[in-house]
Amino acid sequence: MNALFLWRLALDAGVAGLLLFAFAYFWQGNATHEWAGAAIFLLLVVHNLFHRRWFAGLAKGQGARRGPFNTALTMVLLAGMLALLASSLLISETLFAGLRLEDDFIARQIHAGIAYWLLLIVAVHLGLRWPLLMGVARKLLGIARPNALRALVLRLLTLGIAVQGLFSAQVLDLRSRLLFQMSLDWWNFEASVAGFFGHCLAVAGLCICLSHYALLLLQRRRRLAAAKRPAARKADA
Repeated sequence: MNALFLWRLALDAGVAGLLLFAFAYFWQGNATHEWAGAAIFLLLVVHNLFHRRWFAGLAKGQGARRGPFNTALTMVLLAGMLALLASSLLISETLFAGLRLEDDFIARQIHAGIAYWLLLIVAVHLGLRWPLLMGVARKLLGIARPNALRALVLRLLTLGIAVQGLFSAQVLDLRSRLLFQMSLDWWNFEASVAGFFGHCLAVAGLCICLSHYALLLLQRRRRLAAAKRPAARKADA
């Protein structure tokens, strides 16, 4: 397998991992949180350099090859990351303290809300690429043939993660976060740290599952529609 491709996947995994890590602000402290954020944006610069040809093609009107929704989602993700960076500069207490607003309460609300929206958007982004990721995993693990039992176990595991994701969204009060609302009732990191990350991963898993199977359903409907066209043309003839 292409080493550069694996390097790019590792880079993307690093960005996703750091984004998840940065959610635990009250556990890690402000300085660690800001350094994690700085690392995210450094890796994103490298990520976008790897994909500069895609952006060049988009400027030439070639974005339709990957689908309008995929292109729009990528641009929303990019805009969200830039908004997260801008808001982080306004509330920084360590790395860019000189840019901090005196009254940063609203900026903090916006920053937290954007971060949770990005968690969902990144998960959908991964869901649309899940067949590619599973293909890489099969090659790395040396899995050459399909296996009905393995497929059943993986689907049951996926269902379990999706159900847990619905529960975790309630535990994390995700609705309030996405509506940019602050809450005093927040996670107790002294009681559990792993539990918090587990809930975040479950929510991400739910979004990955929904986007992946929605894409499969859409592709199936397109194939059925394409198969019906020749039959309709013969009937008309």
